[in-house]
Amino acid sequence: MVIDFIHWSQNPEIFRIGSFAVRWYGLFFAMSFYLGYLIMSGFFKKDGLDIALLDKLSVYMIVGTVVGARLGHCLFYQPDYYLSRPIEILKIWEGGLASHGAAIGILTALYFFARKSGQTYLWTVDRIVIVVALAGFFIRMGNLMNSEIYGMKTSLPWAFVFNRAEPGLNIPRHPTQIYEALTYISIFILLFLIYKIKNGVLKDGQLFGLFLVILFGARFLLEFIKEPQVEFENSLVLNLGQGLSIPFILAGVYILFRVRFKPFGHWPKQKITNKINENA
Repeated sequence: MVIDFIHWSQNPEIFRIGSFAVRWYGLFFAMSFYLGYLIMSGFFKKDGLDIALLDKLSVYMIVGTVVGARLGHCLFYQPDYYLSRPIEILKIWEGGLASHGAAIGILTALYFFARKSGQTYLWTVDRIVIVVALAGFFIRMGNLMNSEIYGMKTSLPWAFVFNRAEPGLNIPRHPTQIYEALTYISIFILLFLIYKIKNGVLKDGQLFGLFLVILFGARFLLEFIKEPQVEFENSLVLNLGQGLSIPFILAGVYILFRVRFKPFGHWPKQKITNKINENA
């Protein structure tokens, strides 16, 4: 019996005017920041914090995400090429962003934000990971529109044939972009529900630790059915995505252990608010 697989030929561009083009990936990327801002504004209002501080946080997030994702791709996946041509690192429009690099960039940016704002680091991260999970959903949907980061061959009935990426080959593959997107939106819903059930009163690190274990644990497993992104991964026992996920998983386990048995502690709401007002 011949299975009629899903043939995916989506144009990555929404429209083009001359040399100017609007792409699905860019639209989804922008949507992730816009919706993330709206959700974070709700968190800030609930805790009585100045929304102006959220604007500063957004700048840190954007810079941390873009710089981290770009450097992560260049240094993790193609270090020889980019270290010999450093100017190429700046050409973000040519593609090449790594989620593990974005994670490192975001966590680093939040460290500097916490120092400057007077906010506790874990308070900030516990809320940021909620919107980061949502952003992960949009980014993977953008990858789907670009016909990139797909999976290995499969005969499953929902397999995708990526006609633009592999013209004429007719190879059915796991749509791992969709697998990851569904995973990330599920993590977003879980973390958001925990926040709502706890009414915003959380032990520092509670959501952050859970996010690290679930997201990077899922990422580790999904890498088994993804095509290697660079040639040298074929010689590795675990591919680069899996190797980079392990430290995040271990960090999450450690944080959850601390939350359960030796809490980090957190400032009372009023002390946080006063600290913010002093730095406004």
